[in-house]
Amino acid sequence: MNKLGASTENMGEDERALQEWYERRKLKWLGDARGAGTSMISLLIPPGSGDQLSRFWKMLTEEYGTASNIKDRTNRQSVLDAITSAMQRLKLYNRVPANGLTLFTGKIVQEDGKERHVTIDYEPSKPVSRSLYLCDSRFHVESLAESLASSEKFGFIVIDGNGALFATLSGNARNILHKFNVDLPKKHGRGGQSKLRFERLRAEKRHNYVRKVAELAVQFFLSADKVNVAALILAGSADFKNDLATSDMFDARLKAKVIKVVDVAYGGENGFHQAIQLSSEVLGNVRLVQERKLLEKFFEQIAQDTGKFVFGIVDTMSSLDMGACETLILWEDLDIVRFVVKSKNSADQKILLLNAEQRKDTSNFREKDPATGIEVDLDIVEQQPLTEWLVENHKKFGAKIELVSHRSPEGSQFCRGFGGIGGLLRWKVDTVDMEPDPDDDGEDIGLGV
Repeated sequence: MNKLGASTENMGEDERALQEWYERRKLKWLGDARGAGTSMISLLIPPGSGDQLSRFWKMLTEEYGTASNIKDRTNRQSVLDAITSAMQRLKLYNRVPANGLTLFTGKIVQEDGKERHVTIDYEPSKPVSRSLYLCDSRFHVESLAESLASSEKFGFIVIDGNGALFATLSGNARNILHKFNVDLPKKHGRGGQSKLRFERLRAEKRHNYVRKVAELAVQFFLSADKVNVAALILAGSADFKNDLATSDMFDARLKAKVIKVVDVAYGGENGFHQAIQLSSEVLGNVRLVQERKLLEKFFEQIAQDTGKFVFGIVDTMSSLDMGACETLILWEDLDIVRFVVKSKNSADQKILLLNAEQRKDTSNFREKDPATGIEVDLDIVEQQPLTEWLVENHKKFGAKIELVSHRSPEGSQFCRGFGGIGGLLRWKVDTVDMEPDPDDDGEDIGLGV
C-alpha cells in the first residue's frame, strides 16, 4: 500500500486518494527531472495482448543498434546505458499488468550538479491509454498526470415519492448503478378511525422505503467495508432526501461523505443530470469541503481545550509513537525531510526531521565523537520527505492520515499557525510529558520503524 504500483482494486476511497496523491507526487518529481543529454527514456505500455512485452523488447533491441551510431561518445554511452536498464527491467515481467506498465530510466542532474542514474517502473493506478517510447532530456509524464487529474468518483442518490436511483460520476463518465420505482399511498383526506389507520400504514411504508434506500446505498457505495466514492450527493423533489440524510438507518460512514443535499424538479435519470448541474461548484471543490470539515473539528477541539489534539512536529510525532494519534493531519506540501543518520564510528542510528533552513546548516549533520570529543560528519543512511514516509507508514501506528492543502482559510491557518502537522487523539495526552529533554541537542526527533 502507498507504493508506486500498489493495486487500487480493493482500496477504499480514502486509501485510493492517498495512493493517487503518492503517484502524482512521484510523477511531478519525474516531470521536473532534467538530464544533461537526450538519454532519459520514457516507456508506456498499455494493457493488451500477451505479445506486448516481446514487441517492446524487439523495439528496444533495434533502438540499441541505432543508438550505437550516436557521434557524441558521452551521450551515446548514456543512451546505451538507459536502453540496457530498460531491457533489464522488462525481464522482470512475464506479462503486462492489468493497467499497463510505465518505465522511466536515465541519468538526471541533481541539485549539486552531479548525475545520477534512476530507474522507476510500476503499474499505474489508472490504465495506460496509449503506447509511448521517447528518448529525451526529460521524462514524459503528461498522459499519466492527465489520467489522475479527474479521477475522483462521486456517488448520487436521487430519491422521491416515485422511486430512487443510485449513480456515480467520474470526470465526464456517468454510470447508473441501479434504479427502482415505488408505489406509496397518498395522504388520506377523510376523517374517522380509518384516517388514523391509513396514516399509520402510510408512515410505515415510507419508513420501509427509506430503509430500502439506505440498505441499497450500503450495497452500492461500500466495498470491503470501505466507502468507494469521494463524496455523496443526495437529491430529490420531496422530503425523502432529508429523511434519508437524518435517518439512523443511513450508514454513518456514508452519512459522513454527504457534502450536499439538493432540490431537483425531477426524479430518475433527469433528476440525476439536474443534480450534477446544481452540484457542479461543490463537486469541483469537494476536497476543500472535506478539508474544512476536518479542520473545523480540529480547531473545535483546541477551542474547547479537550486535550485530545496535538500539533507541531515534536508533539505530533511523539503522540504517533505512543499510539495516541487517531487521525494524523498533514499539509501535503510540508517541507520536512526525514533523515536516518549514523556516526562513522558507531553502528547506532538516529532520526533527524529537518526543514529547508535546517538542511542548509551543516552542523545538523555533525556530532561530537564521545571518545575523542572531536566533531565528525554523520553518514546519511536514508532520506525521504516526511510526508511520503508518513503516507507509507501511518498504518503501523494505528493512525488514519488526512492530507490538507493551504487553499482554504482553515488550511492556511493550519499551515501557518500550527506548523502544517497535527492530529486528533484517541485520549487526552499531556504535551508537557512529551517535551524534549533540555540536555538533548534537539536534532533527533521523530520515530523509526
